Amino acid sequence: MSDSVKIALIQRACSDDVGVNIAGALGAVEEAASRGAQFVVLPELFASRYFCQTEDAALFDLAESIPGPITSATAELARRLDITILASVFEKRAAGIYHNTACVVTADGDLSRLYRKMHIPDDPGYYEKFYFTPGDIGFVAHQSPHVTVGPLICWDQWYPEAARLTALRGAQILCYPTAIGWLPEDKQELGEEQLAAWQTIQRSHAIANGVFVASVNRVGHEPSASGGIEFWGHSFVVDPSGRVIAEAGSGEEILVVDCDLSMIETQRRGWPFLRDRRTDAYGGITERWLGDADRSGADRSGADRADTAGVDDIGASDANQAADAKS
Repeated sequence: MSDSVKIALIQRACSDDVGVNIAGALGAVEEAASRGAQFVVLPELFASRYFCQTEDAALFDLAESIPGPITSATAELARRLDITILASVFEKRAAGIYHNTACVVTADGDLSRLYRKMHIPDDPGYYEKFYFTPGDIGFVAHQSPHVTVGPLICWDQWYPEAARLTALRGAQILCYPTAIGWLPEDKQELGEEQLAAWQTIQRSHAIANGVFVASVNRVGHEPSASGGIEFWGHSFVVDPSGRVIAEAGSGEEILVVDCDLSMIETQRRGWPFLRDRRTDAYGGITERWLGDADRSGADRSGADRADTAGVDDIGASDANQAADAKS
């Protein structure tokens, strides 16, 4: 594997015509490959409009099995172009079981390199819990000929735990296929703040884990009965220092970026955050915190007791050493 990889983010608008969406996305992949891209990332659920704006059981018909038409076409394209493609699909796994799934497709045609979205939102305009079962694969890193890919999806990008666990699996680049934008009532009041927060949290993942981060969004206004969503685009790539090294605008764009993977080692030597982790003290991270009222002094977590016991043990050890020195 080389110390450098050229990646591409395909930022596109989506229509009501699934066939047109797929053909346009795969055509953009070909263009990216012609510009030297070795690893190409498509937006979240790129084959259709963002259907999760409404709850409609008929829209389950958009889902397909893996392998299916989208993943098979993607695999054929990856084989022909000798590249790796990250494709986001609405997966029908079994009757009544559907996932929001990312498939890392390499030139060998293997379709087993999956990630199923773990964090499922249920907010105005983003009614994903109606459609998607939370993932059961966990956080993964998939090797490709050019780079080790850590696939995550959209809402996952707000969770430091997801980024950390994926980085610990060996990912060199965290990839977030995304569908995010402004609701009509949000843009004027909170638009710039929301966009900045979205980029800031992902820059922090790059810094904290010493990895590259790539986030690819869709663009355009997609209507709904409640006014729709204006997807803001601004797909971007961040290096391990947290610096944005490439960013798209608010229109359709193919962003092709050179990533120097040797920066990962350099950054982790300078900022050894992974080295200095206190894994012995993180047991409480798995608790569902409900506020101070839920944590009385008589009912502290096992992790807290372990931390205190560790401090007590250190104090006792120091006292014993002092006594030994006097005797």
